[in-house]
Amino acid sequence: MIEAVRQGTREVQDQVLAVRRHLHAHPELSFQEHDTAAHVAGRLREAGIEVREGVAGTGLIATLEGGKGSGGEVTLRADLDALPIQELNDLPFKSTVPGVMHACGHDAHTAMVLGAGLVLHALRKDWGGIVRLLFQPGEEKLPGGASLMLKEKALGDPPKGVIIGQHITPELATGLVGFHPGPFMASADELYVTVKGKGGHAAMPHRVIDPVLITAHLITGLQQLVSRRAKPGDPTVLSFGKVTAEGATNVIPDQVKLEGTLRAFNEEWREELHTLLPRMAEGIAEAMGGSCEFEVRKGYPVLVNDPDLTGRLRGVAEDYLGSDRVVTIDRRMGAEDFAYYSQVMPACFWRLGTGNAAKGSDHAQHNPHFDVDEDALPIGTGLMALAALREVKG
Repeated sequence: MIEAVRQGTREVQDQVLAVRRHLHAHPELSFQEHDTAAHVAGRLREAGIEVREGVAGTGLIATLEGGKGSGGEVTLRADLDALPIQELNDLPFKSTVPGVMHACGHDAHTAMVLGAGLVLHALRKDWGGIVRLLFQPGEEKLPGGASLMLKEKALGDPPKGVIIGQHITPELATGLVGFHPGPFMASADELYVTVKGKGGHAAMPHRVIDPVLITAHLITGLQQLVSRRAKPGDPTVLSFGKVTAEGATNVIPDQVKLEGTLRAFNEEWREELHTLLPRMAEGIAEAMGGSCEFEVRKGYPVLVNDPDLTGRLRGVAEDYLGSDRVVTIDRRMGAEDFAYYSQVMPACFWRLGTGNAAKGSDHAQHNPHFDVDEDALPIGTGLMALAALREVKG
């Protein structure tokens, strides 16, 4: 079957490349992926694959049935959306949409899942079971398209079978694939804080309640929850990336606004922090004569790779690519809405290397110079197809 997948991947390689480049040139933001979805649906129907459109807004689901009767159920997942970034690459297929760019590789993810589906469809007489191709909207924006797919029971109620996803990464060289069993990517919550005081002349601090000073103590104090309360084995990150104080050199403002992020790997500890952080912030502000409004916008949960499934798929990768091209990678504090699937069904999310300095594909994601080494596309396409075949056969 490996050789059949290799041959099938070669036969669809041009289509995969064309789809990736078309989507890259015509990116759409989260939950606005109308033309993207239409293009993918058209490609599927041209191949004789039925597809359901309009799932969770702009999402798609195609269902493939093998010709050998009963078998397992597998979902291959891709994300459709781009980012609000102005592309600075000089490519013949660079973004044609001002201020919007596929800077995270979702164009490649979509093309590879489509390609894997074409390979599986061509080999359908040789396997049994069901493979779903899931193209979801809005991975980059809360509440996350994955949560909406599950809310609409797109994978069954409860969800059926296993789900597989992959994410390209320039941190690994092209040709390598990385796996990590168990908790792999952190939860991500957004924090919005308003510290209120009493503004006035900066030369008369005795007549004001300084929200800037309160904020300084608040930021320092909140970090103690990470350094003193978190278990050393539970990675936790608290970062404030935006602090706004509309004062001046001689003006103390009435309030200061903060925006930040909270990342964790333990769902119970995460929930506890949702109470501890506001309590400490409000206490610090009140002790200094001010007040504090603290909002936690709950984001994506912890992404957990099912150990058994991940072990099996690592074996598939070693068979397909060679054990020297399959590596173990560390946990990541970044977040992914694929995590929602991993909370309700066996899931595996691996990393596909696309780093190649000679081709300029070593820039970080979410960067205006980000690009994908397209030599990785056949690797990801074939690997997903073979992984699905191995799982439906049990």
